[in-house]
Amino acid sequence: MSSSYRSRIQEFNVALEEEKINLQALRELCFSGIPFEGGIRALCWKILLNYLPLEQALWDSFLKKQRELYTQFLKEMIIQPGIAKANLGLSREDVTLEDHPLNPNPDSRWNNYFKDNEVLLQIDKDVRRLYPDMAFFQRPTEYPCLLILDPQNEYETLRRRVEQTTLKAQTVDRNRSGVTNVSSPGKAQNLYPSNEYEVLPNGCEAHWEVVERILFIYAKLNPGIAYVQGMNEIVGPIYYTFATNPNNQWKEHAEADTFFCFTNLMSENRDNFIKSLDDSQCGITYKMESVFSTLKERDMELYLKLQEQNIKPQYFTFRWLTLLLSQEFLLPDVIRIWDTLFSDKDRFDFLILVCCAMLILIRDQLLAGDFTVNMRLLQDYPISDVHTILRKAKELQDGA
Repeated sequence: MSSSYRSRIQEFNVALEEEKINLQALRELCFSGIPFEGGIRALCWKILLNYLPLEQALWDSFLKKQRELYTQFLKEMIIQPGIAKANLGLSREDVTLEDHPLNPNPDSRWNNYFKDNEVLLQIDKDVRRLYPDMAFFQRPTEYPCLLILDPQNEYETLRRRVEQTTLKAQTVDRNRSGVTNVSSPGKAQNLYPSNEYEVLPNGCEAHWEVVERILFIYAKLNPGIAYVQGMNEIVGPIYYTFATNPNNQWKEHAEADTFFCFTNLMSENRDNFIKSLDDSQCGITYKMESVFSTLKERDMELYLKLQEQNIKPQYFTFRWLTLLLSQEFLLPDVIRIWDTLFSDKDRFDFLILVCCAMLILIRDQLLAGDFTVNMRLLQDYPISDVHTILRKAKELQDGA
């Protein structure tokens, strides 16, 4: 470790030891990248995403309260209908009489349970393929959720629920002689081939299962938006950062802390995921066009070339903006970009500048290429050095 890097870590330690964090000073420090050592990055992200209060004396009591609240969410939302009451001394038959799986009442817990399964199946499909080039999300977490996994509690793991739902999605045909044929149109049992995902022993859960639970709880608490494909790409880097924290006391609570930080980030970013807002001033269409209008101001020649080739911003900036560039770069580089994004108080305005910088940095190739070549460049961005991109974005921000 170089002496300059050591002194940088020291600068962070000093800033984070203040009784009241100086947010402006911390933002300036974080803008150039945050060290991983000592859990500094995870701590800074919690402050920058407005999760932790600035007064350090409040942290312990605040975190205790938030983590207890998350446990309460788990108890209320991961449970299978009928089980909680069964534990109060009622037999399951009694419960079923009161609210059974075929109950048509919209308030029926079973009715909600089956509706939730549709959302859960979409989440499950997405989180299982999160960062497939990394083993991390398939590996078991050191801190599995004991509340859900404890056989005494009779809570249902979401993985088991998905497996059962998939098996039940079989079509049952009755032929003339009354014999029932069960066919599985989607080959449901082979939905997740055993060679693709290692099945962990009882009592263990993979990191992707934790991400699945975070997204499911979010969808339940935010029915107006629920779950939209791509949210998994935003939870992934936050959870990874917290779950690899060298500080075990914080690492143990990665799930709850990720949930609240993700919720805060989505409160700023959720308009991008709401289709009915696409064309409003807070929607994604406006932001995509902002990338091109910024480019027009900074590089008219390149702007006109893209216009001439009819390359519209939605062809590539939709993914760049909604997923905060999480699919354009490798995870360590995404995390480095997010250090800077999170530290800017107008983070989504800065993201537009980053996108513009990405275009300007490949201007020579774009000016020389035809439509097909250029679309390939934009769909599979060629520059991997994110420091160059961030430096260029900063120049644009400073008007250089």
